[in-house]
Amino acid sequence: MSESSFDAVLWDFGGVITSSPFDSFNRYEAERGLPHDYIRTVNSHNPNNNAWAMFERSDISREQFCDQFQRESARYGHAVPGADVLGLLEGEVREDMVDALTNIKSRYRVACLTNNVRSGQGPGMNSNPDRANRVAEVMGMFEFVLQSSEAGVRKPEPRFFEIACERLDISPTRAVYLDDLGINLKPARAMGMRTIKVLNPTQALNELESILGHSVRND
Repeated sequence: MSESSFDAVLWDFGGVITSSPFDSFNRYEAERGLPHDYIRTVNSHNPNNNAWAMFERSDISREQFCDQFQRESARYGHAVPGADVLGLLEGEVREDMVDALTNIKSRYRVACLTNNVRSGQGPGMNSNPDRANRVAEVMGMFEFVLQSSEAGVRKPEPRFFEIACERLDISPTRAVYLDDLGINLKPARAMGMRTIKVLNPTQALNELESILGHSVRND
């Protein structure tokens, strides 16, 4: 256990441990002549109860999501099949982040807090078996993985973060949390966590080292 001011480092998965699905969204949009960030714009409307939010809580099935997302996207000008969106969720593992995770878990407790859906294989939602196996290996490094599709709550709902702290039996003030979405960092920060908005691995690890007060990377 670390002797620093923190007991745990908590990690989002997509956009932190793996590359961001938003990159895949943007490629899809460019290929089809859709406005840049259109898929994210659709998801920003009614964010707590739209198709995306309900699917991440497992309130609706995959088939219901595909139908509802297409109807929602059509409402804002361009119909996008929900099945297409699900096919864009897979990311490449960022090995430099995994190396840092390996070093960090020798000194701190580590857990993964991820919004995901019941699609593909495992929490990483991968259709490629090799990629799914690598994601499973990384997921196995965490003390636990808190998944929205199983918990029935999702980020940015405060309850999601409360569950994580309860399972770790720690105060939020003793945790550092990394996520690529500011909307998810806000409630964690309000609870007292130190937060890092991940823009890229180098920036994120620089900030994490500054907060923890020591290197987390291999020399």
